[in-house]
Amino acid sequence: MGRFFNMRLKWPAGLRKDMLAGFSLASMNIAQVMGYARIAGMPAISGLYTVLLPLVAFAIFGSSRHLVVAADSATAAIFSSGLAGMAPAGSAPYMALVSVVALLNACFLLVARLCRLGFLADFLSRTVLVGFLAGVGVQVSISMVFDMLGLVSNSRNGALQLFELGHLWPHAHGLTLVLSVAACVVLLAGQKLLPHWPVALLVAATGIALGWGYALPAHGVAVLGPVQGGLPSLRVPLVGWDTLLALLPVSASCVFVIIAQSAATSRAYAYRFGESVDENKDILGLSAANAAAGLSGTFTVNGSPTQTAMAVQSGATSQRAQLVFAAITLCVLLFLTGPLQYLPRCILASVVFCVAVGMVDVAGLMRIRRESPGECTLALVTAATVVSIGVEQGIFIAIALSLFRHVRHSYKPHTLVLRPDAATGAMEAEPVRAGMQTEPGLVIYRFCADLFYANCTLFAEDITLLVNSAPQPVHCLVVDCSAITDIDYSAAAVVRDVLARLQARQVHVFFGRVAPYALADMERHRIALVLGRQNIYAQLHVAIAAARAAYAQRPPTA
Repeated sequence: MGRFFNMRLKWPAGLRKDMLAGFSLASMNIAQVMGYARIAGMPAISGLYTVLLPLVAFAIFGSSRHLVVAADSATAAIFSSGLAGMAPAGSAPYMALVSVVALLNACFLLVARLCRLGFLADFLSRTVLVGFLAGVGVQVSISMVFDMLGLVSNSRNGALQLFELGHLWPHAHGLTLVLSVAACVVLLAGQKLLPHWPVALLVAATGIALGWGYALPAHGVAVLGPVQGGLPSLRVPLVGWDTLLALLPVSASCVFVIIAQSAATSRAYAYRFGESVDENKDILGLSAANAAAGLSGTFTVNGSPTQTAMAVQSGATSQRAQLVFAAITLCVLLFLTGPLQYLPRCILASVVFCVAVGMVDVAGLMRIRRESPGECTLALVTAATVVSIGVEQGIFIAIALSLFRHVRHSYKPHTLVLRPDAATGAMEAEPVRAGMQTEPGLVIYRFCADLFYANCTLFAEDITLLVNSAPQPVHCLVVDCSAITDIDYSAAAVVRDVLARLQARQVHVFFGRVAPYALADMERHRIALVLGRQNIYAQLHVAIAAARAAYAQRPPTA
């Protein structure tokens, strides 16, 4: 709250710039958030409610100066998919469920803030996040095509909807299709040629004028119909205990996306402008925004990458621009909802379709493919999962793939042998292979990861290979522990076994570059006892000197 009042005191410095940015943001996004309401299965007016109280709540409690928290296609697709079988979209029970999900999100986010769980955003890598957003973009695009053709889909699954389109497209309504194509051409051209112009608002206004002036419903073009204006009524939605439990997985999926997507977006713009951002404070702001959404009868809000980009392009420098956006939305709700009833659904669907197409970051996927084909494959698998199975499942696949990639690197870490360079004599690291030796009688081995149950076998196999295949008998082994910061119970048992076998073969073992926390693990797991505390060193060069001295003092028969 203190930051909000401090912010108010600084208004004169950039007030004019932020006011212009807020007006521009409102002109571009009012039609867009109404389109997101279509994805959510909610009345169009509820989209406007997402940029009223929730926007103000984040401005008060959040940290990011640029993040726009409002309706978002990703979370809308998640909860609408999860609630599809529980109540008809747009019905009173459905709207109550949607508000309950927003309140559950607020509770989960508040717990995440109290537990300082901002680090959870790190479990979604940028690679799979690009793939996830691409999958959501494809799925939303497919769902919007039905409204753009004047058709009705009986499925919520992207793959099944594609199958439906293959059968239904001959029945597309001609005038609806013409309006949709014209709207998409104007919107896409405007994004390319006039990025700072409120093209979406102009398209929506033109659609309203056509709907009113030419009585489009009489020609078979569906329009929004009467839109209830005025302020949202504050209330706590009530559902049964069983229903509440059934909503928990849906809410959990939303929360993962909210934390990850909001953190990724706020970080990106903080880096761009050289600012700092507090993820945990942003989580508190997101919690307040979702609480405001649930209490005001609208749906889950999230940090929106597209709307944040629009705000920055419009010149916004702080959350003051978002407050201006909310003020303009208030004026629309009080005085301008009447004309909205003439807005053709195909025009609204076209606005969302173009936004969804923009979520497919083809350039980003190509950059990933050039630098890391394996990671590009993970991104495409995530996108395919979202489209073919569902958004909610895509979230968990994205998290699983991110963790799998990390575990894959830890499971098969780089392992090296240090050898003197022929020209300079300096130690250089080379990958482990049979027959490698640092110098006669000595091997310096580096394991480039923490030791845990999944990779400790590699540690044992490497050392056995190096000792057995050395061109001259190995009398001393130095293990460079610089990358080893943790040793678990299973790995410790393997290390003790390796040390015992080496001692039985009269091989002296020394550990170098042992950090204090690694030393604590070695003492707790009795590795130091088996190895001998005197053979553990904080510096590698001291361990190497000790090994050379031990080799020089070996018995003549050795």
